[in-house]
Amino acid sequence: MLKIFSLTAILEGISYLLLFGIGMPLKYMAQIPEPNIYIGYAHGFLFMAYVVLAILVCIEKKWDLKMFAILFIASLVPFGTFYVDKKYLKPQMA
Repeated sequence: MLKIFSLTAILEGISYLLLFGIGMPLKYMAQIPEPNIYIGYAHGFLFMAYVVLAILVCIEKKWDLKMFAILFIASLVPFGTFYVDKKYLKPQMA
């Protein structure tokens, strides 16, 4: 479960950066909205999967609400999921 969550965290972080780094500039600066639609769908799915898996991993590992809050807030901050993966998830997998 932790490996799946780690992979989802990385993919969610990438989709977040793509959305804000490519999708939004194309939509608002170049008036090309199509890439934003597809990147947005992918990011939305990955975000929901990340939150659900965060809940499941917290239950499985018996992590407290504080740890879930860290995981959740990291999903809202650019590069946050990469930080969580390196600081919290990788050491658990070792």
